[in-house]
Amino acid sequence: MRLSKFFLPVSKDVPADAAIVSHQLMLRTGMVRQNGAGIYSWLPLGFRVLQKIEQIVREEMNRAGAIEMLMPTIQQAELWQESGRYDDYGKEMLRITDRHDREMLFGPTNEELITDVFRSYVKSYKALPLNLYHTQWKFRDEIRPRFGVMRGREFLMKDAYSFDLTEDDARKSYRKMFCAYLNAFERMGLTAIPMQADTGPIGGDLSHEFIVLAETGESAVFCDKALLDMPAPGLDLDFEGDLTAEVEKRTSYYAATEEMIDEAEFAKVPEDRQVSARGIEVGHIFFFGTKYSKAMNATVQTADGENLPVQMGSYGIGVSRLVGGIIEACHDENGIVWPAAVSPFDVGLISMRPKDETVSSHADAAYAELGKAGFDVLYDETDERPGSKFNRMDLIGLPWQIVIGPRGIDAGVVELKNRKSGEKTELPLAKAIERIKAG
Repeated sequence: MRLSKFFLPVSKDVPADAAIVSHQLMLRTGMVRQNGAGIYSWLPLGFRVLQKIEQIVREEMNRAGAIEMLMPTIQQAELWQESGRYDDYGKEMLRITDRHDREMLFGPTNEELITDVFRSYVKSYKALPLNLYHTQWKFRDEIRPRFGVMRGREFLMKDAYSFDLTEDDARKSYRKMFCAYLNAFERMGLTAIPMQADTGPIGGDLSHEFIVLAETGESAVFCDKALLDMPAPGLDLDFEGDLTAEVEKRTSYYAATEEMIDEAEFAKVPEDRQVSARGIEVGHIFFFGTKYSKAMNATVQTADGENLPVQMGSYGIGVSRLVGGIIEACHDENGIVWPAAVSPFDVGLISMRPKDETVSSHADAAYAELGKAGFDVLYDETDERPGSKFNRMDLIGLPWQIVIGPRGIDAGVVELKNRKSGEKTELPLAKAIERIKAG
């Protein structure tokens, strides 16, 4: 993509009403535009990152055996009245009526709707286990939306729902999602720590939050350092096998948010491994048994002819929230430092003298070669000062920068810069491409 053809409204100024780094940088880089309190338009640069995150989540859900679908944003109130949550959910739920005075709502979550889908079609235990998921915009009318996309009112969320015949089977489904989440976050360049959590209005007796450490995190967290050094289960994980050991390996180490901390238990962690930090929630999973299936009569017939309510769990990842969370964990004084897997472009290519025919032709040739090599390139061929070009590339945070200038052309090299380390190297373009591919 040539920068002169791309919509990238960057700003030098730090917005006065943006309190945290991710909010500031998302506005400065032109990733989002606020339309109202907690409601944003996603501009091209931000939308690219959103799509990258969504695709990683999709791939890991599919690999774990979940099946994608799509449910609407607007739901019928009667389903929530049936489950008993319509009056309990509170003012965060945006309640509306249509022209026929039917009560509707803008969905904050989808337990009721997916249970209605399930009970309409699934009648036999032979269809189980089943895990259905979608990625859809949600709305929760936060009383004080703040921190940009980290605490917005409208947000993009992946939510999955598992259905099983027995509690043991349901806990197996829970463990699958537990491991899939760890893999997804690691692919995004994050170390997410699972922490036992309160189930809140979702219900049930088993829940884990996935927390990413960041200085500007929303809550204090306390954990064993061993969890920070532990790799994710891995892409070769057998999701049809017994994942108990994988989950127990992580849950055997202490980890809690400030709402759940047991100071006596945390004190048992060896002092040199005690981590007290700030954290951001990027995912939350729940097992809630028959809370919704009993209330909404979602049953299946067993081999013995008995009708039993199914055991259920739900699993959420804040896709739009993750954009802010990644920036909070991955930035420096010059701007964003994107992990390669979620970066809006792979490489930033800078032509130092676009009006110089020799430089321009070499830069155009490099753009073509990078494209042939499979890289998504943002090509800055604008007629601006070099300092402005460098500052903008650092601000938007692409993993690699390649600079084409007269001196390098004479020497037969380009300048390759790694955004994270700041290291600059001069080498032939072919070698630069190999270096980028190597990571």
